[in-house]
Amino acid sequence: MRHGYSGSSNGYGGQNRGGGGFSARGRFGNSPRKKSFGAYIDPSRFVNKAKEVTAAEEYVPHNSFADFEISEMLKKNIASRHYTHPTPIQDQSIIHILNGKDVIGIANTGTGKTAAFLLPLIDKVSKNMDHETVLIVAPTRELALQIDDELRAFAKGMKIYSTLAIGGASMYRQKSELRRNPHFIIGTPGRLKDLAKQGAIPMSQCNNVVLDEVDRMVDIGFIKDIQHLISLLPKDRQSLFFSATVSGQVRDILDQFVTNPTTVSVKTNDTADSVEQDIVRVNGRNKIDLLHDILIKEGFDKVLIFGRTKWGVEKLTKDLLQRGFKAEAIHGNKTQGKRQRALDQFKRNEIQILLATDVASRGIDIENVSHVINYDVPSTFEDYVHRIGRTGRANKRGSALTFID
Repeated sequence: MRHGYSGSSNGYGGQNRGGGGFSARGRFGNSPRKKSFGAYIDPSRFVNKAKEVTAAEEYVPHNSFADFEISEMLKKNIASRHYTHPTPIQDQSIIHILNGKDVIGIANTGTGKTAAFLLPLIDKVSKNMDHETVLIVAPTRELALQIDDELRAFAKGMKIYSTLAIGGASMYRQKSELRRNPHFIIGTPGRLKDLAKQGAIPMSQCNNVVLDEVDRMVDIGFIKDIQHLISLLPKDRQSLFFSATVSGQVRDILDQFVTNPTTVSVKTNDTADSVEQDIVRVNGRNKIDLLHDILIKEGFDKVLIFGRTKWGVEKLTKDLLQRGFKAEAIHGNKTQGKRQRALDQFKRNEIQILLATDVASRGIDIENVSHVINYDVPSTFEDYVHRIGRTGRANKRGSALTFID
């Protein structure tokens, strides 16, 4: 029995322009990434002219949400969020998931992957409440929280319950919630592994499993944790695998995870065509002064700034506050509560600027981010792609600027 509970055209110096009623919950936990910074990335890769999305380029879905054979309450909740037509990954994945198939979804960030797996799984749980348990594994606390928020919205009034199993929150509380047999368990690999070792997660009962943003989990260093979790799962399960890329160690996980899968690939370019990308050449000038001059320009209404280190992000935030900007930061040294408050303030437009380290880059899903600024050069091009994917979402125009020394 389940129990509920409560140098370019824009003047920056670029060049070579090229072609869901739920549980009480904890917050945020993941392992830091260990990398050597300063590896050379060709600056021309940070420069790209945004393209207009024309009617001819727009995707025409084969289904509407009303067409899917899902519960009427779920359809009502989808409509209440003003969703009418599914995105490509939703349009092509949902029907296969509803039919019980294992699915490999390959798609760029910001394409609607979360709803693509949540909607059919919510429907599946709603039709067999006492016998379906869903485990969702995500790379970061922020992404796990975002998935839980989406779940609560889509399953409103359906008596479906969830627990967040993430670091930075009380394990005792999470174990207490898990004893109530939630339908959805959403967590990061490290905390899930710890809870599974203590017997707090009924891994043998998790007959629906989602690995989300697997390439990011591998990149952070969670491959052994993921492999351990997979080894504890029942063989008779539905497995959903989402990643922007499938190669190397990601392929190793994939081969262990899915059975006779259907592959849905809607990945296009590495970076969105809707994002105008340019560089800012420092050339020995005062970097914070350059940033100041950019931030006071018209149109820099909702700006996400990425820095390399927790210390650097914190110092830059204090400098911007002293200069009169409304700014907050999220990084590993911030308490869980402070990180969530900063995200909420940014979502509500109470602050103009949110500063973050790379560890948070995939978990931030906030509408209408006007600009992403890479104050520090990312360590890899993949990090760059993840960073600038926070703007130019849902076919809206966005801008990304990268400071180059």
